[in-house]
Amino acid sequence: MADVNVRCGFRALVVVFAIVSGALLILWATASSFAPKPTRCFDRERPLVIAHQGGDGLRPGNTLTAFAHAVSLGVDVLEMDAHQTRDGVVVLMHDATVDRTTDGRGALVEMDFAQVLQLDAAYHWPFDESAPFRGQGIRVPALEEVLTQFAGQRFNIEIKQVQPSMGSALCSLLREHNVLGQVLVASFHRQAMQDFRGACPEVATSGHRYEVARFVALEAIGLTGLIGLEAVALQLPLQQYGIELTSADRLDAAQRLGLHVDAWTLNDAKTIESAFLRGVNGVISDRPDVALTVRQRLNRSADH
Repeated sequence: MADVNVRCGFRALVVVFAIVSGALLILWATASSFAPKPTRCFDRERPLVIAHQGGDGLRPGNTLTAFAHAVSLGVDVLEMDAHQTRDGVVVLMHDATVDRTTDGRGALVEMDFAQVLQLDAAYHWPFDESAPFRGQGIRVPALEEVLTQFAGQRFNIEIKQVQPSMGSALCSLLREHNVLGQVLVASFHRQAMQDFRGACPEVATSGHRYEVARFVALEAIGLTGLIGLEAVALQLPLQQYGIELTSADRLDAAQRLGLHVDAWTLNDAKTIESAFLRGVNGVISDRPDVALTVRQRLNRSADH
């Protein structure tokens, strides 16, 4: 879920927020109270198992094949990445271009949906020359197909595209399919998140990178009461740039604020177990089968 810009900017953001946060003490009395938006994404068994791209370690990511397989495993949430084509269709792909995953080339924003439909979305997966799903008709789906085919599921939709803004188009789809209460929308990009929140204030969102940096900095100096986030969730790596983002103290602080905390992207049993035991609310994984097995084993142990 990380990109180069996020990695480059995160440490600087934490430092800046830590330096200026002292001046924000004058806002203590008027700091806005946190008011979580309702979402059924969090009403499943805890901790949640969230299938990253539908489980990209098991099936070609961001495809109907991956989502169907994840549902058959019994995952709690389907995670996916959203872009918009030139003719306005919201489609699911991790990258801004089709080069890495398909047999085509080009940027999604410069392609019509009809062109995207011609691509083999499993052409390179799992990127080791084996390509077991190549040529089997697996294609890049429109988000609308997923919302229709898996209508009863919970969805974690990450907005990857910043320009042109796709906030209104995404909101319209969620409203049309009546899934507003079972969705968490995420984005690392502040502008993309602001655009979506402006268009769809009734939908729960997770923190963009500036909000994450603000939380980490203010928690470090004991001023979490000044955070005033619009987000209901934080989705974080366990550690980044030497900063422990999911320490027990940070998890406690987030959960006292009513924030749901998911850790990404965890794929081996030992790391997943460690995250579950430290108290994260959910794990985003390319291997949801492993995460489900670990959760089941820990639950059995807790019952004895």
